[in-house]
Amino acid sequence: MRPGARHVYNKHSIKDDIVSRSRLFALTAIASSLLFATAAHAAVDLIAVGQLSGLTGDLSKETAAPLENGVAGNLLGGLGSGIAYAGCHTFVAVPDRGPNAVSYNAAIDDTASYINRFQTLRLRLQHNAAGSALPYSLAPKLIATTLLYTSDKVVYGAGAAAGVPNGAPALNSRNHTYYFTGRSDNFDPTRLSTNDRDARFDPESVRVSNDGESVFISDEYGPYVYRFDRRSGRRIDTYKLPDTFAVSTLSPIGSNEIAQNTTGRVANKGMEGLAISPDGKTLFGAMQSPLIQDGGTDGAYTRIVKIDVRSGKTTQFAYPLTNIGTSAKPKYPTISDVVAVNDHELLVDERDGKGLGDNSTAVFKRVFHIDLASAQDVSNTSGQAGLAPYAVQKTLFLDVVAQLTAHGYSANDIPAKLEGLAFGPDVVVGGVKKHTLFIANDNDFIGTVTDSNHPAGIANPNQFFVFAWDASELPAYVAQKLTGVAAGKGRGHDEHVCEAERDDDDH
Repeated sequence: MRPGARHVYNKHSIKDDIVSRSRLFALTAIASSLLFATAAHAAVDLIAVGQLSGLTGDLSKETAAPLENGVAGNLLGGLGSGIAYAGCHTFVAVPDRGPNAVSYNAAIDDTASYINRFQTLRLRLQHNAAGSALPYSLAPKLIATTLLYTSDKVVYGAGAAAGVPNGAPALNSRNHTYYFTGRSDNFDPTRLSTNDRDARFDPESVRVSNDGESVFISDEYGPYVYRFDRRSGRRIDTYKLPDTFAVSTLSPIGSNEIAQNTTGRVANKGMEGLAISPDGKTLFGAMQSPLIQDGGTDGAYTRIVKIDVRSGKTTQFAYPLTNIGTSAKPKYPTISDVVAVNDHELLVDERDGKGLGDNSTAVFKRVFHIDLASAQDVSNTSGQAGLAPYAVQKTLFLDVVAQLTAHGYSANDIPAKLEGLAFGPDVVVGGVKKHTLFIANDNDFIGTVTDSNHPAGIANPNQFFVFAWDASELPAYVAQKLTGVAAGKGRGHDEHVCEAERDDDDH
C-alpha cells in the first residue's frame, strides 16, 4: 500500500489617556450599533437545503470502536465546523474535537480520543422542477474520510489523574505515526498553548490550497493554523501565531484555563474562522471571541489575523462584534467563520448560540461584509479602549434567521451552530447567473434532539444551506483560483470523474 494511503478512507477503498480612550470606545460602540442596523442585501436568497444523517458512521472504519465516552469513534457529525470548496461540486468539511456532549468525565471536559479528520463531500446542486419551493435541491454524499496526523512525536495525556487511559490512540502503533485527537489533556504543561508538539487539536475551519494538494485548518486549543497534505492527512506546515494569542497556564478543563490566565485566547474560543485569498497567497484567521487581554467574552472587539502563506508573517486587525444585548448590559455574539471576497474583503459570520440543539429560539445569525484595505495593524495594541479607534467598519450582507424563517423555517428548528461558510459554484436562477454561499451547521455529534421545543424528538443532521447572490451584491468578488480542478484534484484526486463534471457548473 502506498505510504500515507492508510489515512484516507473513500468509497472505493472502503471560528486622562485611558479616560479619553474609554469615551472613544463608548462612542465607537454606539456608532457601530447604528451602522449594524443596515438592511441585509435583498438579493441574497436561499436556493437549496441538504443534509447528511448524524446517526451514521463515516468511512474510517478503523476508528469505529467506542471512545472513552462510549460514542463510536467514527460518528459522522460536526461537519459544519468548517467547510471549503474544492471544485467540481466537491467540498472538504472538518468536524471539531469530537463528540463531547456526552457527560462522562469533567476532569477532561468530557472530551475523548476522537481522531481529528476531514471529510470530502459531494454537494452538487440539482435543478428543481418549476413551481418547487426552492430552485435547487441538494443531496450531499460522503466521498472520503481523511485522518489527521504528524510524523513528529507529540504529547498525549497520561490520563491517570482523570481516571482514563493514556490519550494516545491505539491506531498510532498500528500505523506507526502520531494522530491528533480532541482530548483536552494532550498537552505539555511546561509550554505555551501554541506548542505544535501537543496532540490536542480542535479544528474549526478549513480551506483548500489553490493547487488542491493541501488543506489549511485553524483550531481553538492553540490556537493553531496547520497545513496538511490532502491525500494522506499528514501535517506538512505550521503557521506560528504571536505569543499574545497563547495561554501559559494550561488545563484540560476550559474554565480553569480562563480563570488562571490573564492573556491569550479564551478557552474554546480560539481561531474559529479561516479564509484564503483567491490567489491562495494569504490566509485570514478570525478569533471567535476577543483575547483575554481584550476583554474576553465581555469584549467588543475581536481580532482577524492576516497570514502570509509563504513567509508566515502576520498582521492583525480589530473587528467590532455586534452588541446583541443592551447599552447597560452589553452582550456579544461570536465569530464562526470567514470567507475571502478578494485579497482584502471578507464576509464574517457572527452568531448567537441559540436554536436547535440549545433548546432555544434562534435570533442572531448574520453575515457581515468588511474591507481591510485601509485597516490599521493592531498587533501592538490591546484592550477594548485601545482597539476601538482602529476597528473596521462592517455592513450586513445576510440575515440568516430572517431568510430561513421567510422560507418557512421555525426559529426553534434553525441550528444553533451555523458555523461553516464557503463560496461554491455559480448557478443560474431565473435565467440569471449567480454566485453561491454555502453555510453548514455543527450538530455537536448529536443526531437527534429531544427538548421542550421538541418533546417528541427531532432529527439533528449535518445540514447545508445554500444562498445565491448576483454580482452587484459584491462587485469586487473574485472566485478562488483552484488550479488543480482540471487535473481532478477537486474530487479527492479522482481524475476521470472530476474531468467529466467540469462543465456541470454551468447549469
